[in-house]
Amino acid sequence: MKSIVVLSGKGGVGKSSIAASLAVAFSKDKQIVCADCDVDASNLSLLFGLSTKKYSEWKPLSTNQAALVDMEKCTGCGKCIGSCYFNALDWKGKKPELKKFGCEGCGVCELVCAVNAIKLYDIDNAFIGYAKTNKGFFIASAQLLPGNSGSGKVVSAVRKKAKEIEPKAELMVIDAAAGIGCPVIASVSGNDYSVLVTEPTPSGYEDMLRALEIVDHFRIKKGIIINKYNLNKEYSEKIEFFAKKNKITILNKIPFDKAFVNAMTKMVPIIDYSRDYSPLFDEIKNKIIEELTN
Repeated sequence: MKSIVVLSGKGGVGKSSIAASLAVAFSKDKQIVCADCDVDASNLSLLFGLSTKKYSEWKPLSTNQAALVDMEKCTGCGKCIGSCYFNALDWKGKKPELKKFGCEGCGVCELVCAVNAIKLYDIDNAFIGYAKTNKGFFIASAQLLPGNSGSGKVVSAVRKKAKEIEPKAELMVIDAAAGIGCPVIASVSGNDYSVLVTEPTPSGYEDMLRALEIVDHFRIKKGIIINKYNLNKEYSEKIEFFAKKNKITILNKIPFDKAFVNAMTKMVPIIDYSRDYSPLFDEIKNKIIEELTN
């Protein structure tokens, strides 16, 4: 199974909208599966009119641990409080107490406790599941619970789930989170191709460069889509010049169009809302296939 990841660095550039339509374009002649790896704010399924209530499966997921203090064993020495990098422990009278949302499950407190009063236990830090779109392909998705950590591990679980629900798929389309943090790194690593979506603004350009550092670290083939390119001619040309200088393919340029907003409110991909976009996304698809085979 080949896999492509759609990322942006900056949020709000239209990454998920483009990922949804790109998935539809690929599904015309390939068996695909989607993985929504923006686990802090998973919205890809919404673009296909799906909510978690319509999921075939939606169940708790544990990819993290938290500390539990046995107050009877605890002697109140305070070593755990002094050793906690995350400041997750505080005094409750003469003994330590774990702060709500504080523990990252690193295990240092368990190591330094001389009387074995602290143990780590598995916690449910997310929900994971999948749904079938009206296009016939599945989307695997997850949502990190508020105040919890472990987003990178949750992303890995989503990618694994996508392979399990559609093991015969020829292609996986991954919608990564915005930014360049742990969930993005977990989304990018091990892929065959990266689609970088940017916009012609100073922040869009700079965040694209940061996202490119991750892609280049993993030595993954890549291409750029300039969304809303006609809003700023100067920066569109700057992005194109950068791509040409660094031998990166411009997969396509998409104009600013309020139809994208209308499509989102109707909960359909733009390629379905406006058939005029079908040739544009077919062109992107064909360029990606060509680069994957070279």
